Amino acid sequence: MSSQAASGGGRTHPHLLAHSPLDNVAVAVVEGLAAGTAAFGVITEDNSTFEVAVRHDIPIGHKVALTDLKAGDTAVKYGQDIGKVIQPVAKGEHVHVHNVKTKRW
Repeated sequence: MSSQAASGGGRTHPHLLAHSPLDNVAVAVVEGLAAGTAAFGVITEDNSTFEVAVRHDIPIGHKVALTDLKAGDTAVKYGQDIGKVIQPVAKGEHVHVHNVKTKRW
């Protein structure tokens, strides 16, 4: 892991997981991820790490924006298109059905 993991408050288990360096969203993998947390994340494809300041309480299994996203952008998870952003989402905000919709219908 990168030096960020070693300096990330000594945390050895991530708050967030992304699967690909191409992802612009990551998934909360802990209960009670609270707004204001400097969340430690891991990209599983290359075992690199990142940190993002979480702006909302994020339920386990829900997504967090890793970059600022604007309406019309594509949400990317697993390195794949998972939907269209329908309203702006700032880095660290909750990504869910209120701001991303599938492109299938």
